[in-house]
Amino acid sequence: MIARLSGTVVELRTDRLVLDVHGVGYDLAIPLGTFSALPPAGEKASVYVHMHVREDALSLFGFATTQEKYVFERLISVSGVGPKVALTVLSGLPLPDLVRAIATQNARLLATIPGIGKKLAERLGLELKEKLSGLGAAAGVSGAAGKASAVDDAIGALENLGYKLAQAEQAVEKAVRDVGADDLNKILQAALKSMAR
Repeated sequence: MIARLSGTVVELRTDRLVLDVHGVGYDLAIPLGTFSALPPAGEKASVYVHMHVREDALSLFGFATTQEKYVFERLISVSGVGPKVALTVLSGLPLPDLVRAIATQNARLLATIPGIGKKLAERLGLELKEKLSGLGAAAGVSGAAGKASAVDDAIGALENLGYKLAQAEQAVEKAVRDVGADDLNKILQAALKSMAR
């Protein structure tokens, strides 16, 4: 079982990495977060590896961090989620946001990832909430569940008032920068004030 590879980057694309390790070129599928973290071709790099074995194929998946690899392995444990879908999910949101969305069962945010329908988004939250709850602090989401909840509630409230989702998210994002993410009433007041301008 291959757990980690270190070598020279031969080829790097948004979804693939070819890594030369002592003259052997390993072809690894990678998520967007790993692509961003890797150096250009010709430079040295190390990746954590998940080896996926099927009857007809042996595939390697590379990750810049152990957290990414951990989340990937939890994702493929969900029924109906194969490695390709798991990579799509990992590439769809920054890791802290993804972990937060799953931990808070934010199916609406998860469903914004291309190729992820509402049912699958709900299943991810349901099946992985407990498994990823301990990862929050490691992925930079400590204490985020309550804050995410206030933010989500604010977006939901604005949608109920007739604003479009994108408009509501933009206003709430600005409000959070101005007043913080803790108090639902303050977020709503600031968001409504900025939308009234």
